[in-house]
Amino acid sequence: MKRCSRAGLISGLLMILTAFSVDSQTLVESVAAIVGNEVVYLSEVENTVSDLRRTGNKTPVDELRCQVFQEALVSKLFMDQARIDSINVTEDAVEGDVNLRINDAIRQAGSEKALESYFNKSMIEIRKDIRKAMIERQTMEEVRSNITKNLAITPNDVRRYYNAIPKDSLPVVPSKVQLSIIQLDPPDNEENKVEARQKLLNIRSEILAGKSFNVCAIMYSEDPGSSSSGGEIGFKMRGELEKPYAEAAFGLSKNTVSKIVETKFGFHIIQLIERKGDLVNTRHILIRPKVKPQDAQKAIAKLDSLVNLIRKGDLKFEDVAMKYSSHLDSRTNGGKYVSNNPSDRNTWFTLEELSKEMYVQVRELKIGEISEPFKTTDENGNAVFRVVRLDDEIPAHRADLKDDYQFMYNAAFTYGQQKMYRDWISKKIESTYIKISDEFKSCKFLEEGWLKQ
Repeated sequence: MKRCSRAGLISGLLMILTAFSVDSQTLVESVAAIVGNEVVYLSEVENTVSDLRRTGNKTPVDELRCQVFQEALVSKLFMDQARIDSINVTEDAVEGDVNLRINDAIRQAGSEKALESYFNKSMIEIRKDIRKAMIERQTMEEVRSNITKNLAITPNDVRRYYNAIPKDSLPVVPSKVQLSIIQLDPPDNEENKVEARQKLLNIRSEILAGKSFNVCAIMYSEDPGSSSSGGEIGFKMRGELEKPYAEAAFGLSKNTVSKIVETKFGFHIIQLIERKGDLVNTRHILIRPKVKPQDAQKAIAKLDSLVNLIRKGDLKFEDVAMKYSSHLDSRTNGGKYVSNNPSDRNTWFTLEELSKEMYVQVRELKIGEISEPFKTTDENGNAVFRVVRLDDEIPAHRADLKDDYQFMYNAAFTYGQQKMYRDWISKKIESTYIKISDEFKSCKFLEEGWLKQ
């Protein structure tokens, strides 16, 4: 793995793994600060500074040391308050986040061995450090939540916040669009599926005859996220996997290969690498059904015919979407395109949020116009055919209280939170025992009340 990619790898784990690398025999003189019952070790600060510099941070080293030290002091204030408030975050509460972080790191590193080599730690030590950091992070979030739980932002607060910002300093709200789509799946797709299954059966036969699963994954798998690492996807809980995939994976013995499994992404064969309780680490090979040129022509022709009838006024776009579209999320709403995030069913999109093919079509449309048929991929990466109608558009503009109230409300709320945090920190500093090592007393921020007489 190249050095530049390794540098990117540690962006998510850097603060975690350096923060808990303190030698158990740390001497008293290596203490950088005491905050209530919490301790900031000099080695924590220096290790973090060194790694930030190594990964490209150009801040002058003395300034960077003070920044890192300030963040450490503030975090210890929150942890000291958590002790006072009896906030206790358990290991079970963070285990899901721990697994996600480790899996992402392993995927970026290429393997567990590469990750261990980079950090010079075993996976047990890495997992322990991340778990400890996640517990601390969630604990701090609960303290923050307690601090701002009574925050209420009224319309008058939003107006005052908006009026206090110079007009030429107001944030720019990017252009947004509302869309409707009609989607067709490739015709005769069952035949395409049969061919995909047969291709995967042939690959499976090669593996059972002795060919390396890893090599076959690199050569054949159509999952861009895992093919380069031999198909390995890292440890996952059952709920993180598609149901058919999970059922197959949890039913395998170590190193055995599954029969063909179909999910919404296509067809898989799966090999179990390791199982740890409710976690499985697997590798897979994904093959998607291919669209033949003649199938694409049929889909384009059908969409073209439907669009012509809509443009003539013989059919309504909404009726065609409900009758013919295969896009389940939009079909029941007459084709209205909605975010597939279940917690945010948003209908407004920036152009950058659209797929490349959608972007190319939408940027040329006027409100009410329907695009020509085009091929793209759906949310699962499968080939589909669509037409898109531009229903409404808001051009890019400086934030306006009338048209962007929610945007300004969110900004005012964030500002209110930050002010409450600052006020709380100031009061907490006054009432907390704090001792700063001479090593850091030149840091300017300490003049804000951190240094006690």
